[in-house]
Amino acid sequence: MRWIRCGSALAVLGLASLMSSSSNAEPPQAEPFGTTADGVPVEIFTLRNSRGLTARVMTRGATLVSLQVPDRNGALADVVLGFDDLAGYEGDGNQYFGCTTGRVCNRIAGGKFTLGDREYTLAVNNGPNALHGGVKRSLDKVVWRARPLDVSNGQAVRFRYTSPDGEEGFPGEVQFSVTYTLTENNELRIDYRAVTNHTTPINLTNHSYFNLAGEGTPTVLNHELMLDADRYTPTDATLIPTGEIASVEGTPLDFRTPQVVGVRIAQLDDTPAQGYDHNYVLNGEAGRLRKVGWLKDPASGRVLTLHTDQPGVQLYSGNFLRGQAGKGGKPYPRRCALCLETQHYPDSVHHPHFPSILLQPGETYRHTTVFAFSAE
Repeated sequence: MRWIRCGSALAVLGLASLMSSSSNAEPPQAEPFGTTADGVPVEIFTLRNSRGLTARVMTRGATLVSLQVPDRNGALADVVLGFDDLAGYEGDGNQYFGCTTGRVCNRIAGGKFTLGDREYTLAVNNGPNALHGGVKRSLDKVVWRARPLDVSNGQAVRFRYTSPDGEEGFPGEVQFSVTYTLTENNELRIDYRAVTNHTTPINLTNHSYFNLAGEGTPTVLNHELMLDADRYTPTDATLIPTGEIASVEGTPLDFRTPQVVGVRIAQLDDTPAQGYDHNYVLNGEAGRLRKVGWLKDPASGRVLTLHTDQPGVQLYSGNFLRGQAGKGGKPYPRRCALCLETQHYPDSVHHPHFPSILLQPGETYRHTTVFAFSAE
């Protein structure tokens, strides 16, 4: 299966409609958000709509810093984990909060892969494997350029970064763009694009941790979750896919009907994942933007509906959060939030029967994910 070049017709049309005419709202303006330890200034943008949603996105890591969402009574809460300042994002308490992750998100076995007759070596930063693109110059740690866009149905900011050939061990110079659009339909839309001058693997995602009761709430296990996925990719002891694509039937991974997140999670406590940390094979046509699931907090009524054109989503239940201090000094304990990381399958470079993540010169990597919010 190969579809990386064409992307989603619906996604392209959707982006075109957003760009087709000018919005009445003023474009968001850059504000300073500190300076990195290397002396690089970082900026933050605030996107707003008329229905109460507010998203703040910063240039370090093209990161979603906060997302204010109303509940059934109109009360706002920030539903993503993060920090109040840049120092928090540069500290060891930052477990990829809200960032753009890559060049290749998730895991690559042994930190190595081969293209043609050449082997490429990456940083090993997760047991014996490479995780989330590297350790020093992965996409979550670099400062991107940014500019606001004039769109017809909300507010938008586009981030750009050119990754040089050999950065974090990956071949080819790659030009990346990530566009966040907050629409009047209460959607946070993320559009990814990339082009390269050399064949290279690309697999991007957003790594936001969600708690729809509000960040700092001590558990996400009382949320309800539905995922439109009949299958998943089983893993070995280091969370690398074995190559098998298995049914979720009869397992605690089955969210085809709505389930409370915490009801069956104890069955996974003694597994290598130590909870949910699994790639789901999404139903429907990869390359087409489609609804693939939803997350609900029954207490507040907030609902996140997930749309993507990707073939997979990694469900991660925050098993390795350790109580680090987040926004307002609030602790972030184990399983206080979860991630829905839309992407290609982990370790795809070693599994030819998985959808390919190899981007060729002359092609364009396209990926769209939409987080839509409502209240019941």
